[in-house]
Amino acid sequence: MGRRLVPLTLDNLSDLPQRCRSCVFWELDPVRADSAIKAGTTESAKESWLSAVLLEWGSCGRLVHVDDVPVGYVLYAPPDYVPRSIAFPTSPVSPDAVQLITGWIDPAYQRQGLGRVMVQTVAKDLLQRGFKAIEAFGEARWKQPACLLPADHLLAVGFKTVRPHPVHPRLRLDLRTTLSWREDVELALDRLLGAVQKEPALRPL
Repeated sequence: MGRRLVPLTLDNLSDLPQRCRSCVFWELDPVRADSAIKAGTTESAKESWLSAVLLEWGSCGRLVHVDDVPVGYVLYAPPDYVPRSIAFPTSPVSPDAVQLITGWIDPAYQRQGLGRVMVQTVAKDLLQRGFKAIEAFGEARWKQPACLLPADHLLAVGFKTVRPHPVHPRLRLDLRTTLSWREDVELALDRLLGAVQKEPALRPL
C-alpha cells in the first residue's frame, strides 16, 4: 500500500469530499456563510478562501492518498483566517498557535496510522514556521458528526484544556509532543479525524 501526503492547493481541492468542498462553516462568519448557502455559492467561497490563505500565509492543509486515492485531509490556519473562531465564547486562539480547523479520514482507511502521520506532518510544517502549538475548539456535548471535533477525542490524543466551557472548550497541543507519538495513539487519532463523516450543518453558536 503506497501512501502519499501532499499540501492542499487549488489544483487538488476537488479531492476533498463533496460535503467538505462546499462547507464554509469555518471559512466565513455566520452572516456571510448563511448568505453563501442561500445563494448556492459555497464552493466558490471555499475556493476563494483557500486562494487567499495560500497567497498570504502559505500551506494550510494536507491531503493523504493511498494508492493514488484521496482518503483523508486535515485543515489548519491562523485564527485571523478563520472568521468563525471569533464567535466562540472561549476565543481567541493564543498568538503562538495555529487553529486546527477540521480533519477527516475515510472510515475504510482508519486504524492504519494515517491520522498520526497527518498530524505529525502538520506539526513539522508549523514548527519550521515558528509556531509552538496548535489549538482547537472542541465540542463537549458531541453526539453526531458536525464541523467541530469532539473534545474528548482531542483530549485523548494529547490536547489540554486551556479555557474550559461546558459546550465549546478551547484545547491546546504542544507541537513538539507530536513528533514522539507512539503507535498507541493511532486509534485515537483515527477516531478523532474520522468523527466528521456526514454532511455538516451550520447551526448557531
